[in-house]
Amino acid sequence: MQMFDFRKAFKDASLPSVRARVAALGGAILLSVVAVLFARAGEWAQTLFAVLYRVAPLSPLVLTPLVFAGVVWATRRWFPAARGSGIPQVMAAGHNPTAAARGPLVSMKSAVGKLFGTTALLLVGGSAGREGPTVQVSAALMVAVHRWLRVPVTAGVIIAGGAAGVAAAFNTPLAGVAFAIEELASAFEQRLAVLVMAVVMIAGVVSLGLAGDYVYFGAMAQRLPLSDLFVLAPLAGLVGGVLGGLFSRALIGMAFSQSPMLLQVRAHPILLAAGCGLVVALTGLATSGSSWGTGYDTTKLLLAGGDASLLFGPGKFVSTLATALSGAPGGIFAPSLSVGAGVGQLLAAGYAEVGPGDAPGAIVVLGMIGYFTGVVRAPLTASIIIMEMTADRTMVLPLFATALIADWASAKVCKPKLYHTLAKQFAPAE
Repeated sequence: MQMFDFRKAFKDASLPSVRARVAALGGAILLSVVAVLFARAGEWAQTLFAVLYRVAPLSPLVLTPLVFAGVVWATRRWFPAARGSGIPQVMAAGHNPTAAARGPLVSMKSAVGKLFGTTALLLVGGSAGREGPTVQVSAALMVAVHRWLRVPVTAGVIIAGGAAGVAAAFNTPLAGVAFAIEELASAFEQRLAVLVMAVVMIAGVVSLGLAGDYVYFGAMAQRLPLSDLFVLAPLAGLVGGVLGGLFSRALIGMAFSQSPMLLQVRAHPILLAAGCGLVVALTGLATSGSSWGTGYDTTKLLLAGGDASLLFGPGKFVSTLATALSGAPGGIFAPSLSVGAGVGQLLAAGYAEVGPGDAPGAIVVLGMIGYFTGVVRAPLTASIIIMEMTADRTMVLPLFATALIADWASAKVCKPKLYHTLAKQFAPAE
């Protein structure tokens, strides 16, 4: 009688699980490297645009509309699933991972289009972020590695890739996990939690090794008295929530409204993109360039208590809305944080007329979380991401309070959640 080979049986049985672990490890390392390179490319693009602006101050009036139109034309022709933020695509892919693994939502082709399209926008002053695109690119890389190693692509694989993208882009591992729970996953199971945490941890370690240990916006040191927080937290939540809700309502309306006027506008996407590019160029000229790009430098300055033009917030709102409405690849995470910083700056300026006004940076933080929550409607993620990006644990309760109020106020202005609604455009075919 032939004896049963336990060692061979164990080896054969464990091979799929070994491949799955290797795929998760390899995907996490790869996506973190790409995220760091993407960040560098975005920084170089903005630096080149700043040089061009100094040499030829009126060049954006021609260059920005032309590049916007060209990027949208190329995206619609070759990379249709790469348009917009990238987060709705990952949400849609997670609902049908088997179809998504073979489709364009999280394909390498769409990832390449997203990388080049977003960088091109930043090269001409587009108010676009790289964080949303990094989510889609990271999910695509995770799917590609799993397919190369012949490991089944599940919703957990896609969600883990997207969550790791958030962590790698912002150096905020906790926010990556929170974003997976709150936004990317409709149902969060224990096995998925372990996978997400493992991939986020690996991506975070690799990102730290490549980019160093840093706090995205620098450590916050300013504090507000408790009595001031009782006034400012609700105010920032209401103002930020309403403005964020208006932003979301505009994007959803452009995508789904059956209004004859909007139907006519959507029928000419290249002209729309050129018009949006012109708005971005004019807004940048009106704000001395502060509304172009991600707004990172001005936001960091405001958080440190520095001064900037009071036009920064309004200009950034208009520029970000125009960029998002254009249909070009590009995220809204970082620009929304910058708009929120501008909102906080205006609140701090107004409060200085009636209060002590000795901690404007702390008020800027409240404005950031109020507006950011108003847009993304994810108060837990917003609170954690702001805390990690500013290394500030002392304002936990004010941040939570502001986020909850902003979420409520935004829902009154725009009931559907932005990313969840936009994901309906990308539902994979069965």
